[in-house]
Amino acid sequence: MQFRRLGKTDIQVSAVGLGGNTFGPPRLDQATSIACIHHAESLGVNFIDTAAIYGEGHSESFIGEALHDRRSAWVVATKFNFWRMAADERPAQRIRRQCEESLRKLRTDYIDLYQMHAPVPGVSIDEVLETLATLVHEGKVRYVGACNFAAWRHMQALEKGRQNGWPRMVTSQNHYNLVRRHVELETLPFCAAEEVAFLPYHPLAGGFLTDKYSKHQPPPPGTRGAAGSPIIKRSRTAHNEEVQDQLKTWVHAQGHNLGELAIAWLLHCPQVASVIAGVSSTAQVEANVKGGDWQLTSAQFEAVDVITRWEGSQEVIEQYINF
Repeated sequence: MQFRRLGKTDIQVSAVGLGGNTFGPPRLDQATSIACIHHAESLGVNFIDTAAIYGEGHSESFIGEALHDRRSAWVVATKFNFWRMAADERPAQRIRRQCEESLRKLRTDYIDLYQMHAPVPGVSIDEVLETLATLVHEGKVRYVGACNFAAWRHMQALEKGRQNGWPRMVTSQNHYNLVRRHVELETLPFCAAEEVAFLPYHPLAGGFLTDKYSKHQPPPPGTRGAAGSPIIKRSRTAHNEEVQDQLKTWVHAQGHNLGELAIAWLLHCPQVASVIAGVSSTAQVEANVKGGDWQLTSAQFEAVDVITRWEGSQEVIEQYINF
């Protein structure tokens, strides 16, 4: 397992991490979740990412049960949100309440990386950062990060922090995989310029970027696609099915499978600190770690880029330039 620095921090995280979105209903029960976490640790994984809302609120509790006697071996990230706030609830109250709940469920007295799950209209980034500064000062949070932020919004947060002595948002978590490359336009260049660590979610597109799915064929029984998963529906466009089919042909000729390529390709990007993939079994943990062991050559990366590059992306860039 290789390790990478988490942006401008003293934290080293495993290149392949664990996404906590599958831990809890309706996906995995507590016993299976704990088995996956412990097996991941045995393979060198030390980074786990979850959120207050994952697993119908059970993900953090399952992780807390798995890690309570080995907390120091792990880097734990979770998220707070501002969805469905009460009319009289302040952002500062929401952050502190959710932080205390997360600490209790995770059975820990500190969170390594506390992330804002998404921007919400009307919520001041000043109030968010000031509240997070208090939590950092109290020792309940070590570092803070952002999820689903545009580059301009994250830059605004960095400037606010610099001006007021508030915590720096050291990570950017966003949707990124072989068939969804929009962050390459602005977010990844921003991360490179500001030394912000990038954490891609949906690295396997819900399983679409594995060998399970075949062009023009229905999703196999037992898969997320067969269960009607929204991420699979969004990913299985006619264009993406053609790309996925070409990728499978290419990667099999390299002696690997598509899931391994999806992870190895993301890790070729220097801004990516860790690929946080959700898992459904210990076998999937092993498969993800194996993908992290493959380091693409420049020629291999370029070959994949030719297959996955969306021809319309150049048109988008030109529209930005000529606007």
